[in-house]
This record gives sequence, structure tokens and C-alpha cells, in this order.
Amino acid sequence: MGLDESADRIKFLIRGRDNLYPPDLEYTLSGAGLETVCCAVRAPRINAIMERWIGGCRRELLERTLVWNLPHLHRILREYAAHHNAHRPHMALDSAAPAKPVPPEVVDLDAFRARKQNRVGGVTHEYHQAA
Repeated sequence: MGLDESADRIKFLIRGRDNLYPPDLEYTLSGAGLETVCCAVRAPRINAIMERWIGGCRRELLERTLVWNLPHLHRILREYAAHHNAHRPHMALDSAAPAKPVPPEVVDLDAFRARKQNRVGGVTHEYHQAA
């Protein structure tokens, strides 16, 4: 399957309920030690969060980066995921990152200065409050 050393960490394949998958897929995957789990019935937005993350990753990182090899791809994806979860503001969380608490309201803007830190080789940037 081309997963090499990662194959032992993969336990499940989550798939939709449409007819795109061949009938013998579950039999083939069970032979490889994977369990197939179908998405919930009548849940049209079940994959929306992951599709949004993949789309953002593609637009913000992969379309701007020349990937040299598989270890390089794994490294930049890990760094992008850490950036996305710990630093990137999310509108649904009042501009907080998922791994951080919601920030307090800003009253005095003069007390804040920002400094920029390049991430993923300068493809994305993080801004932190200067001390």
C-alpha cells in the first residue's frame, strides 16, 4: 500500500456511504489489518472540517512550496499543523487558536507591538506580542 513504517499506526479508514468504493474494498483492507468505518447516515457536513483544513493547507502551504521528498513533506506538514492549531487565528473561536484560550478584549492598542516569525521556511508567518 506504500505506507512503509507508518502502516502499523493506521487502524481505521473512514469513508463515505456513496457507491464510489468497490465492493471488495473492505475485504482487501481487512486483510491489511484495517477496519473500514462508514460515515454517519444523512450527515452532509461530516467531512467539512477536514475538507476545510486540507483546502487551507493546500492553498497556504503546498501551492507555495517545492517538496523535495517524503520526509520533507512530513516535516512541513507537521510544522504547518502545529502552526494551524497553536498560532493561526480562527474566526469561530473569536480569533483564538484551537490550542490556546480565547484572548481578552484589547483596550489599549499602544501597549501591543508585534514581531514576525517565519514558519515553514518563510511560507507562513506567525506574529507574537513583543515583550
